[in-house]
Amino acid sequence: MDIDDLRETLRKKARSQSQDRVKALWRNIDSQKNLTTKEKLERLLALSGKQRTEKKTRLTPETPGITSSGTRQPFLVLENKFKLEARYGQIPISLGREIPGKVLAVLSRDEAFENLTLNGAVFVDLETTGLAGGTGTVPFLIGLGFFENDGFKIVQYFLNDLASELRMLEELKNLLEEKQFSSVVSYNGKGFDLPLLETRFTLNRLRLSLSQLPHLDFLFAARHLWKHRYESCRLYDLALCHLGVDRAEDIPSEEIPWRYFQYLRTQDFSLIEPIFYHNQEDIMSLYGVVIAGALLVARSLEEVELEAEATELLGIGKIWEKAGQLEKSVLLYEKALSKKLPEQISQKVRKSLASYFKRQHQWEKSLELWQELVENSEDLECFRQLAIYYEHQQKNPEEALKYALDGLALSQGLNQKYEQDFQKRVERLTKKLNQINSKAER
Repeated sequence: MDIDDLRETLRKKARSQSQDRVKALWRNIDSQKNLTTKEKLERLLALSGKQRTEKKTRLTPETPGITSSGTRQPFLVLENKFKLEARYGQIPISLGREIPGKVLAVLSRDEAFENLTLNGAVFVDLETTGLAGGTGTVPFLIGLGFFENDGFKIVQYFLNDLASELRMLEELKNLLEEKQFSSVVSYNGKGFDLPLLETRFTLNRLRLSLSQLPHLDFLFAARHLWKHRYESCRLYDLALCHLGVDRAEDIPSEEIPWRYFQYLRTQDFSLIEPIFYHNQEDIMSLYGVVIAGALLVARSLEEVELEAEATELLGIGKIWEKAGQLEKSVLLYEKALSKKLPEQISQKVRKSLASYFKRQHQWEKSLELWQELVENSEDLECFRQLAIYYEHQQKNPEEALKYALDGLALSQGLNQKYEQDFQKRVERLTKKLNQINSKAER
């Protein structure tokens, strides 16, 4: 496939993705049952036509670092600033300064955040020559976002010449030393961005100070919060579905390395202009979804009545469970069950709660959940747990035998482990009942 064919293929893919964005936005709006059809359509039009609060970064021959003759400079540093009173989608920029450290500690599962705020954080996102990582992958665009005075600032370091990586990293190092950030926020930064940056710094005999800072990798929290609500937890999709930000002008991530290498060959600035926009939007999308997630956790922390969908309540509960706050997570799981959860998810939550209540010796609650499960599913573990409960807690071998027999019938030929368990249980319970009957006849 030649270059023109490849570019046309990518354009078609981008148009298709734009249609998918509108469909995803409609699915989110349509799930809000309190809106009329007219109100839903009005909201769809408003969100899909929403104007951005800031213009995207534009490269021109007059941009600092590019000479009027088009001579290639070693690297470029571009800056853009969002005012505090502006909004990114549905999120006011100023909200980030109000998120308490305790919420950040819960989201990150790192107690070091207890005494920190996002005022001293740096949001990091890289654009690279490949997605594999390792020493052969170079971050040619390093985007940073942070609060500065009266706004949220984006600074982008662009490698204009691969041979000048050291000079660019030294400039980045100077900024990091000047700002003295207190924490890092990323999206898959623990698995990709920070290890890659550290590798590049090490290869250039530099030290990366960010590696020593508390790190909120929001990818994990986002998956807990929204994996059951949205089809995808990509930043792009969360910005659309949860924040109402339509990045219609964006380019697919897989197109970025190709654009960069074509730019190095041709020096055509129109190839890389969309990459700067993509990187800026990734940082702002990360900022927006972190605030959205933090607000949900903050409301649950204050124990106020949460107005959230069942799947979102489930996600907040999972966040608290991972933070070791089981009692709080149980309350949220129970509330999620009281609303309408998808059946398969509902069964998993009931099993999890039943096991928790069993460990807490809250037998009535666990019994109720197990009975609901056996009535609506053929989960073998639930039949096993009911047989155990009636045999050992209620001392009722007759009732225990009923569940053991049901479990045996369901497991035969399907699950050897459970079949053997139920077979032994039936034999033991039958023997116990025979002994009881024998004593009664004497």
